[in-house]
Order: sequence, then C-alpha cells, then structure tokens
Amino acid sequence: MNQNTPQKALRIPPWLRIKLPKVGEHKERFVLTKDNVDKLGLHTVCQSAKCPNMCQCFSAGTATFLLLGNICTRNCAFCNIESGKVVSPDQNEPKNIALAAKELGLKHVVLTSVTRDDLPDGGAGQFAQSIYYLREMIDDISIEVLIPDFQGCEHALKMVMDAKPDIINHNVETTPNLYNTIRPEANYKQSLELLRRVKQAGFISKSGFMVGLGETEDEIKTLLSDLAGVECDIVTVGQYMQPTRKHMQVLSYVEPELFDSYAKYGQQLGIPYVFSAPLVRSSFNALDIYKEFKKL
Repeated sequence: MNQNTPQKALRIPPWLRIKLPKVGEHKERFVLTKDNVDKLGLHTVCQSAKCPNMCQCFSAGTATFLLLGNICTRNCAFCNIESGKVVSPDQNEPKNIALAAKELGLKHVVLTSVTRDDLPDGGAGQFAQSIYYLREMIDDISIEVLIPDFQGCEHALKMVMDAKPDIINHNVETTPNLYNTIRPEANYKQSLELLRRVKQAGFISKSGFMVGLGETEDEIKTLLSDLAGVECDIVTVGQYMQPTRKHMQVLSYVEPELFDSYAKYGQQLGIPYVFSAPLVRSSFNALDIYKEFKKL
C-alpha cells in the first residue's frame, strides 16, 4: 500500500481513549505545572507534540522540557512540532528550566529539543548547560536527555556526554524501510551508531519507536534485534496517533496483546527493559522506568 494514499480514518479503539484530570488535587497539580512552564517562557514536548499523556504527566507534576524553542529545522511526517524559520537559542533557557524543575519539586527531569541542523553543535551546548544548572540548583536530581542525531557529529555528542546525564535517549522512531516516508532527513544506521557510542561510553542508553505506520511484525522484530545489537538498555514502544489531518495517517491500531509480545521478544534478545504498550511514549513514566532499571 502506498503510504501517502488517502484513506478513511480508522476509528480510535477504546484502549486509546484518554481521560482528562479530575477536579481536585490532580487538576490543581496540572494547572500548577502548566503555569510554571508558561511563566518562564519554556516549552514542553508534551504541549508542542500534543502528547496523549500530557494530562496525566502534568497532573503528576512532571514534564519533558523542549529546548531551543518550538520550531524544528526538519519536517517528519509523524511529528506535530512545527518546522520553519528558527530563532537564536535563548541563553536564559537552561537556567529557567532548572528554576521550573526546582519550583515543581522534580527529582527526575527529561530534556529534549527540536532538531536544530542550523546550529554548529546541533544544540548540544544547550543540553549541556541545562544539565549543569540542574545539577547546581537541585540536589540528587536524575537527568534524562532525549537527543537528536546531531547529524552524526561526534563532538556534539561528546558535549552532552561530558555533562554526565544519567540516561541518554535517542529514538529510532520507525523501521528503516519507512524512513524515506516518515523520517526522510534522518539516517537509521547513523541513529544506531549514536546509540552504540552512548553505550560504549558507559551511559544508560535508551531508544523508542512507534507502530501503526505500515510496518510488519517481522520488521519490528528486526528493529528490536538491531537495538539489541548496539546493547540498548531501555526501549519504549508505543502506538502512533495522528496529531492533525495534515500528518501521516494511522494505518493500524495495534492491540495491547501484540505490544506485550514485542516486549517479550525484546527481552529474549537481551534488551534489559522494554516498555511496550499503546500509550507509551519516550518519556512516559520516565522516573519509574529509571528506578526499575537500576534494580536490574
């Protein structure tokens, strides 16, 4: 089937229907998190990417901070973050992220960014500065970064590693045969190589991908095998959900039982921790995953 062929939208199954936060303490926590992010002029991937777990995460007082603005230099078919004319990095952003995290009482912070191919370091310096401020301002903080590929630049990756985050995540996003359609400006082998370098440097490595874009079960198994081959420590698998009508359509809604089978298969291949379920996203339950991984 041609990936770009228009078709009737699939009906969202019951297991993907999201409940809004209830009135009371959780809703107050949701508002507090949103207000803290907004007043410091920060962005979250939760809002920019229309993550289906935003209500749950904000209600729990967690958020994934989006560095370098909310405009991306790439235009992936699955992503709701806008592409277009970018602005210079905000020099106050790293400190403001630390202030927001401290105000919210966070003990585990996830940092990600738009892809900034226009910057010489791809934005690696902004990651590093954010990590330094978080360490300086918050005791016993654990930090997870979800980084772009930096176009394969080893120096940029080293800048992030030198800042010593606790987990380094880089998503492969989909199976390699779908890259030309879904992720045309990225390179599958380059992403695997980045994950290999992260692991060789002694960090906890993490990656994730979506299903429902037209891949086959065998292709998913091959993808999991490739991630096991670079000794990836943590893998997340979730259902792709079309953010707007202009984005790639969902070609299938994968049932929860198949997600379970992917988790078992990944573990059989030697991946220590596989979090696979319809609503799983890269940073969903990030603190709990980190704690459980440390127990392995």
